[in-house]
Amino acid sequence: MTLKGGGEACVEELMHIYPQADLYCIVDYLDEQYRGFLKGRNVYTSFIQRLPGARKRYRSYLPLMPIAIEQFDLTSYDLVISSSSNVAKGVITGPDQVHIAYVHSPIRYAWDLQYQYLREAGLTRGIKSAIARTILHYMRIWDTRTAHGVDHMIANSGFVARRIRKAYGRQAKIIYPPVDIDRFNIGDVREDYYVTMSRLVPYKRIPLIVEAFRQMPDRKLVVIGDGPEMSAVKAAAGPNVTVMGGQPNDVVVSYLQRAKAFLFAAEEDFGIAPVEAQACGTPVIAYGKGGALETVLGRDGDNQTGVFFDAQTPDAIVAAVQHLDTRLHAISPQACRANAERFSTRKFHSNIQEVVDNAMKDMRGA
Repeated sequence: MTLKGGGEACVEELMHIYPQADLYCIVDYLDEQYRGFLKGRNVYTSFIQRLPGARKRYRSYLPLMPIAIEQFDLTSYDLVISSSSNVAKGVITGPDQVHIAYVHSPIRYAWDLQYQYLREAGLTRGIKSAIARTILHYMRIWDTRTAHGVDHMIANSGFVARRIRKAYGRQAKIIYPPVDIDRFNIGDVREDYYVTMSRLVPYKRIPLIVEAFRQMPDRKLVVIGDGPEMSAVKAAAGPNVTVMGGQPNDVVVSYLQRAKAFLFAAEEDFGIAPVEAQACGTPVIAYGKGGALETVLGRDGDNQTGVFFDAQTPDAIVAAVQHLDTRLHAISPQACRANAERFSTRKFHSNIQEVVDNAMKDMRGA
């Protein structure tokens, strides 16, 4: 655990469902302000936690992570639930244990996003590229092998379920991640601005959204979030774009509630932010790939909650913003909220408990 993101939110809800559970992870550098859900329980970490520079550069120890996850002795547990977009599903369990893996994605940078990862890391050629490709080849072999040790596999979206089928040859039950819908209410007043909210990292494509609004100087955009792309965002911003940086929850909610629409340009496995916007009754303008196709009703028709654009280009975003103008009459805040309710923490709890209960019954009856 490092930052409080979607994966950590899932772990938090799993700990609420099973408060007696112990928690194991590769490293634990989660900030003190986010640790309340642990309720003082111990977190067991791997040897990577103690390696030089791990706090800032733990990702550089990727080749050691398969070994690290296999060192956890879990033989005293009847049930193991792993939450994984990397190596957690590789824990070793025996035939008298149930292992349920909640998979946020097969290791992205080792599978279909390998080529994007190598380009962004500047590893397309040379000896460093050859070493990286060798490591990723090894990771794919290990990732596929360890899939056989999972008794029940859960995907966090249909998009990820298709990835799982391609990578592991396994069918996965779809249970959407928990979204704290209760944090949000439909706003009473709408103002004439658009909003986007995200960690400012490359794959979120926030500079792309900002560039699109340079072409629409009569429309206002508010950007909420911080990260390594901040300088690129500010460089692309015109006078109609307000870059706010990271903000507390009440400010985020207020801007979501009052916005004309929320913009989302990433290809995500799921994507929590569009659901949060809809929980405020706010339409979403989203890139029509990945998890957004499951969280946003973006095709023209009944109960519509937003619109899609089909290319990650400024021109496509401009066209989508203009198209939303023609559909706002058909998009109600109530429809947006009702769609967001499909992803509540209550649904996550009941769906997880159903899978676990059935798995344990099957084991006892075997």
